[in-house]
Amino acid sequence: MIRAIAAMDDRLGVATDSGIPWTVPADVEHFRTLTASVDVLMGYGTYREFERPMTGRINYVATRKHGTLRDGFHAVGDTSTFLRQNHPQDLWIIGGAALFAQTLELTDELHLTRISGDFACTKFFPPFEDRFSLISDLATAAQGGTPAFRFQTWHRRNDPPAD
Repeated sequence: MIRAIAAMDDRLGVATDSGIPWTVPADVEHFRTLTASVDVLMGYGTYREFERPMTGRINYVATRKHGTLRDGFHAVGDTSTFLRQNHPQDLWIIGGAALFAQTLELTDELHLTRISGDFACTKFFPPFEDRFSLISDLATAAQGGTPAFRFQTWHRRNDPPAD
């Protein structure tokens, strides 16, 4: 199964040019728990944010850049072919925005953290609600400087998207 995991603000913003603009410790823990021991696919920009690969899984990097990745990361040149033919049984797509847009059509399930507010993001998750159905929605109130947020799970619909 191909799953995507992302945190986003009210405008589907996932990052600014400087990175993720919010601090939500529960979201970090949620990410770690869900993706533990399952292979991940990230874009090159996301790869640059990691000092080392996440342990207990293969860390794939979607990139067309020539050159060597750091130890523990594996280049994927043709993401579409990889996802259609070569990906592991279970795989998490972990960002960034361009990779989410490129792979949404092949994604079976979305795990989204919806952060309340507009964080002036410059990178966005693609529109998805016409192709996925909301399965679960767990809200958490704002507290101690952490904004309110929701953990949501969306499953791909079998019907074709509306024109």
